[in-house]
Amino acid sequence: MAYDLKNVFYLDVSATVTKGTAGGGSAQLDLSAYIDPIARGRQKGTGLAVYKTHYSIINSEDTNEKATIAADTGVMAMSLQAGAGLGDIATGNISVPAGDTTLAASNQLLVSAANFYAPGSAATGTPVPEMYVEPSKDVPYVIVRDNVCLFYCVSNANQFTSTSLVSARLECAIINLDQATLNQLLRTQTV
Repeated sequence: MAYDLKNVFYLDVSATVTKGTAGGGSAQLDLSAYIDPIARGRQKGTGLAVYKTHYSIINSEDTNEKATIAADTGVMAMSLQAGAGLGDIATGNISVPAGDTTLAASNQLLVSAANFYAPGSAATGTPVPEMYVEPSKDVPYVIVRDNVCLFYCVSNANQFTSTSLVSARLECAIINLDQATLNQLLRTQTV
């Protein structure tokens, strides 16, 4: 599963974060063209190894100002979830109850996750995602389900003051998997 530059390609997914709205939302990326969890004869099953993820949040409301506006106070957690199958759901239409572990590092479906604090929020003043779970070139997250979802949750106390676009880019490669590894991954990536 070594990182091999000639085999790595990019996939991306984006969702619109509605201004003035708290709660969760998602965008689904179909991976069925890249994954085949069934071994056939001598042909091994394949998975999608994700070596690195990148997030961006840009202002999608103003045609001239793409950076997050300095006065924006939005705060959110965002993640990529393997096999979540949520579909495309608008901001605020996913309820995340207190104590929910969907965004916790212990969630086995979590490919990567970050927190974002817009410049106007009291938290940091720096509009940069703070990664807290991330795959690596040495230990990729291998997806064997047919989708990955960009899931985000906007703070109740700090909604975005402008409509924004949250995007994720995956550095990935299709890899062959032996049957034992494939079975283990299929068991751990069950919702």
